[in-house]
Amino acid sequence: MNQIRRYQRILILSLLFLSVIAPLLFVTPLGRREFLEDLYRATYRTDTMKLNAVEQIQEGAEELEEPNQVVYTEKDFVSAINYNSKQNNDSKESGIAGYRGITLERNGFINKRQHQGAQQKELSFVAQGRNIHDSQRISEKNIEVTNKKVQEIKDQIILAKAYLKIAPPSSNLRLRELDQLTREMELSIGEVTQDSDLSTSALQKMRHMEASLSKVYRAFPDCSAMAAKLHTMKRQAEEQVRSQRNQATYLVNLAARTAPKGLHCLSMRLTAEYFALRPEERKLPNEKKIYHPDLYHYAVFSDNVLACAVVVNSTISTAKEQEKLVFHVLTKSVNLPAISMWFLLNPPGKATVHIQSIDNFEWLSNYNNYQENNSSDPRYTSELNYLRFYLPDIFPALNKIVLLDHDVVVQQDLSGLWNTDMKENVIQAVGTCQEGKIPFHRIDMFINFSDPLIGKRFDHFDVNACTWAFGMNLFDLQQWRRHNLSAVYHKYLEMGLWSVGSLPLGWLTLYNKTDLLDRQWHVLGLGYSSGVDRNEIERAAVIHYDGIRKPWLDIAMGRYKSYWTKFLNFDNPFLQQCNLQA
Repeated sequence: MNQIRRYQRILILSLLFLSVIAPLLFVTPLGRREFLEDLYRATYRTDTMKLNAVEQIQEGAEELEEPNQVVYTEKDFVSAINYNSKQNNDSKESGIAGYRGITLERNGFINKRQHQGAQQKELSFVAQGRNIHDSQRISEKNIEVTNKKVQEIKDQIILAKAYLKIAPPSSNLRLRELDQLTREMELSIGEVTQDSDLSTSALQKMRHMEASLSKVYRAFPDCSAMAAKLHTMKRQAEEQVRSQRNQATYLVNLAARTAPKGLHCLSMRLTAEYFALRPEERKLPNEKKIYHPDLYHYAVFSDNVLACAVVVNSTISTAKEQEKLVFHVLTKSVNLPAISMWFLLNPPGKATVHIQSIDNFEWLSNYNNYQENNSSDPRYTSELNYLRFYLPDIFPALNKIVLLDHDVVVQQDLSGLWNTDMKENVIQAVGTCQEGKIPFHRIDMFINFSDPLIGKRFDHFDVNACTWAFGMNLFDLQQWRRHNLSAVYHKYLEMGLWSVGSLPLGWLTLYNKTDLLDRQWHVLGLGYSSGVDRNEIERAAVIHYDGIRKPWLDIAMGRYKSYWTKFLNFDNPFLQQCNLQA
């Protein structure tokens, strides 16, 4: 009996061996591949169905938007493979084969040698590859909108604040929850501008906010009240932006009109040193050259020590004949000791510096019409800006002079100006009417010729006339005297045109008496525009920091400041004592 049972066990074990173990040992390579492919399709059949469902929804309902989240990515695909391969304890060979199958499907390629004679499977794989390709296309489209979630979060915050304005947070538990979520969302989003920078917690809060807004909407379904509140919030926000812009403009202009602490310190220290000298030690060298008509004379009107130093230093550094340079610095009496002391301590080499106080010009007090202007802007009230109209009176012994504003830097030798033919004109200047260039000005942009009183007196004037730039100009003083332009200037002052500023007055006074120079002589805009071409700057003979962002101010444009600071030695003990740095 026991022997019969033993034979039965052997028979059962033999049958089990033949039915289970033998197929694993003798299966063909093609069958093994088909088995792995079937296993892969079974593993990822759910994702493919999801993609097909998304495609069907889009085809059947065009008014529905695409899903916000990325439907399918390569990262998720590979991670799913790794996870499932570990979960099912597959061998290394099966993992590699599965990844290769995925790569073939993603690119829409099918290995025909492996599937000859199996057309139905090829069609299945192609269809599946198309689904994956479609999912890639959807994913790429979603990736293009990199700030979509950030905008949704900002919209949620705005909507939440509108609800909170309708009813105070203390009146309802849901509103208190919404208020807390709003604060958390504002902290989590910070200055984020792209979806990729959002943290996981921010995305979780976004979902919580959506649910909370849905609850509040059911409690406050009045759309008209919400629309009115949003409109009020929009109007208040616009008013706040306008106020902030006005305040920023005021502060920038205030900074432009206020002398920095370091410059004030420098002037005070230099003034103290100047008055510590004996009278004979206060004289600058080469006084005999001051009014020599055959030399190159440059006039600078300024009350800024460092500005004068840069103009003089930059002009000397590029001059071929330094001994022919004569600089006439005109300033107010309060600034004369500091500027004089600077050039006593920092002599200009072979060049000559002559410093004068405009308070010594007694005849000037008869023409100070600029004081009638009540503006606080120095462009309209500073007499230094109006001295250019009295050049023949200030320099009676000279025939020509170059006027340099104190906010310019000279980068090339200017001796070529003195040899140009001015064609009996009074002034040489660079025009400012070239399209697409900075600045672009015409005279009608500054003077209202449609005013009957102005139009009647300027009927001979071309309202579309091109303007030109002050800042680097050669004046023929003999032609100025011949045309008696100082009297023309005073006539315009009597007409009340002092209110337009010194620049339009100059354009009117010197109308049809200007010889235009090549633009390379004088490049403008470094004090208000960040779009000036660097190639133009480096090729220019003179660069001009016109505008309010002067290079010695904290509000200066950093990208242009080095062109100015390189002409100052910041190791100077006076600059270090006043904490003046590059």
